[in-house]
Amino acid sequence: MFKRSRALASVALATLVAGIAAPAWAETLQEALALAYRTNPTLLAQRASQRSLDETIVQARAGLRPQVDLSVGANYSFAETRGAGNTDSATGNASVGLSQTVYSGGRIGHGITAAEANILAGREDLRNVEQQVLTSVIQAYADVLRDMEILRVRQDNITVLQRQLDESSARFEVGEITRTDVAQSEARLAQSEADLANARAQLSVSRAAYASVVGQAPSDLAALPQLPGVPTDFDVALNVALAENPGVRAADYALQAAEARVAAARAEYLPSARVTASYGGTSDDLHGFDIGENTSFRAGATVSVPLFTGGLNRSRVSQALEQANVAQINGEGRRRQVLQSVSNAYAQVISARAALQAGQEAVRAASVAAEGVRQEAQVGLRTTLDVLNQELELRSAQVSLASARRNEYVAQAQLLASMGRLEGQDLDPTIDVYDASANYARVRNNGALPWDGVIEAFDRIAAPPVVPANDAEDAPIDQQLKSEIVRTAPGQ
Repeated sequence: MFKRSRALASVALATLVAGIAAPAWAETLQEALALAYRTNPTLLAQRASQRSLDETIVQARAGLRPQVDLSVGANYSFAETRGAGNTDSATGNASVGLSQTVYSGGRIGHGITAAEANILAGREDLRNVEQQVLTSVIQAYADVLRDMEILRVRQDNITVLQRQLDESSARFEVGEITRTDVAQSEARLAQSEADLANARAQLSVSRAAYASVVGQAPSDLAALPQLPGVPTDFDVALNVALAENPGVRAADYALQAAEARVAAARAEYLPSARVTASYGGTSDDLHGFDIGENTSFRAGATVSVPLFTGGLNRSRVSQALEQANVAQINGEGRRRQVLQSVSNAYAQVISARAALQAGQEAVRAASVAAEGVRQEAQVGLRTTLDVLNQELELRSAQVSLASARRNEYVAQAQLLASMGRLEGQDLDPTIDVYDASANYARVRNNGALPWDGVIEAFDRIAAPPVVPANDAEDAPIDQQLKSEIVRTAPGQ
């Protein structure tokens, strides 16, 4: 089995690097995105993590339900009394107990609220991972296209320089040029062969990165489609990001969970009530074990009021308040990170777009110049070195254009990801979207009983309210930062 796995891995590696087994049909970006959306390990692991997080709502709601337990015991005793002989006895007992919390001062209710907020934060984390994976797919796809184009440029350059060397050799034979001109052609051809080898190596690296994130080696990739929803106004992009970025939204939900835990900690000061019941019996003889000999039923209610806990409850409230403070500060940090990431991505889009336009003009001009220099060299107006230098400029411009085209597209994808609009359905409306809420709806009521709603409503009576953190002081700072960044944004 191990040898077979190694053989399969060797075949896969050879196919990946050389591309000899790639299918002949074109692969589109939408197909690559859909495959990664279904099979990417990072994304699948995050979905499993979210399903695990969904179970916390079941655990939180379990406090609304009774606890039933069965206990069975056996005891043996032996006593020795001087002058009276020995005595021994064997007894057994079995009982069923039930305990139901009726009121906890809101601890159960606030625990449910915190669990729900944590689950919503987890969904935003899942969105964030999804966008990271899809951004990686787009980058890997664009990298392969870029490196395929660069490889084509290097191959064309080999052809041109080989023809130039043949012409130089022929002209040298008839005495039109010197040995130096031939040597210059040979040197440039050798350098071009090295550039071709580097281009092939870089393409292999890009193909490996593509296979890692998508799940299969790239075939004949189709051209990059236009990305939907790329903003042309920085202020619009920033407003969308502050409202829809998954990091910001996850931080907001984390703050809600922290505020609910503060209320739950304060509920520790309130009384709690529970009802209990038990039924069981004992037997004085294990050999003829019969719990029906002595049976009993007990029922009762207990109200517990904390009077002194040695500072425990006060410490828990203080701890929860500081944790809520941390959550609020983290939310502010996330918003500032979004301001930075959107600003950086938007600047990259503007810069890459300008580089692309300049690159297109450079290729056009270099093509005209190269053709003119070749014709002038044929009538003796240009030297061999002039031809070689102009060919080098043309190939450099073509390589730069391929990189600029890739950079603009990736920058657009990163801008959409910063805004929170690079999900599967944003890029391909036909994709089979993973619904994170479906599993939550499936497991939420596991173990539910008819009176869950009544117990929860009663538990929230007179419970400490969930008080939102006061962020009035931070709001002007956010607005000031936003205004400053908008004012200095590229293109504003």
